[in-house]
Amino acid sequence: MTGHHPLLHVTEVPEIEPYLRTAGEIFRAFRTQDSGNISYGVQLPDGTRWFVKAATTDRAQRSLENARDFHRTVRHPAIVPHLHRITVGDGRTAVVTPWHAGECLYTPAAHRSRPDAPLPRFRALPLPRILTALDRVLDAHLAVEAAGQVAVDFYDGSLLYDFDAHEVHLIDLDDYRPGPFVLAADRLPGSRRFMAPEEWRRGAVIDTRTTVHVLGRAARLLLDAGEGEQAFRGTPDQLAVIARATRPDPAERLAGVGELAAAWRSVTR
Repeated sequence: MTGHHPLLHVTEVPEIEPYLRTAGEIFRAFRTQDSGNISYGVQLPDGTRWFVKAATTDRAQRSLENARDFHRTVRHPAIVPHLHRITVGDGRTAVVTPWHAGECLYTPAAHRSRPDAPLPRFRALPLPRILTALDRVLDAHLAVEAAGQVAVDFYDGSLLYDFDAHEVHLIDLDDYRPGPFVLAADRLPGSRRFMAPEEWRRGAVIDTRTTVHVLGRAARLLLDAGEGEQAFRGTPDQLAVIARATRPDPAERLAGVGELAAAWRSVTR
């Protein structure tokens, strides 16, 4: 790459949105997010597209600071990297990542019965497509485990799926952190549908077995044809692996992501 890049070579701007409008065209804006970030899709004059996420709250800023360490230690083709950081005039941070086509699979409960919503569309795909996506998610978490990190706040909103290319990417892994660690709050951030019991207990140990639980829940929910977990599309052997991965007592689960991946692949391939 030669010359000055308006997103990757700038280090500080007074305000992020006005600057992005001078750098290129904002073709998407995500203004209402529980994370406390505002995000933008930006197309530069050379036709390249980028994703820029800017913290607007102290919690969002802490998450982006945490994400700096995560993305320094974890690399995987499925994990969208943080390529550059920009300091904004208020002292907060904006991060620049590649833009990937696709739809975030998180769908509010009120819309999960709509066949055109992202999660129902994904669940209705041919089974091999879903299993390929799940295998890529598992593979990414092998890299997470190898780097000594554990999953925090992983849910279907962390999955970006391209329904044309049939490719999944992991996004917004800002709260992943080194483990094991002792939970010093009343709970961790996350979705009730995915979280392990220990993520709700102050003083609990959070480690790779917590990641195993989260991934087991992901497999269970993404392979279900409905919302009541009564329409599992996988096999009894796959369901048995999920059951072991999601036992309430961490000591009774598969011991790590490597063990989970081996067990899952032995009954899937």
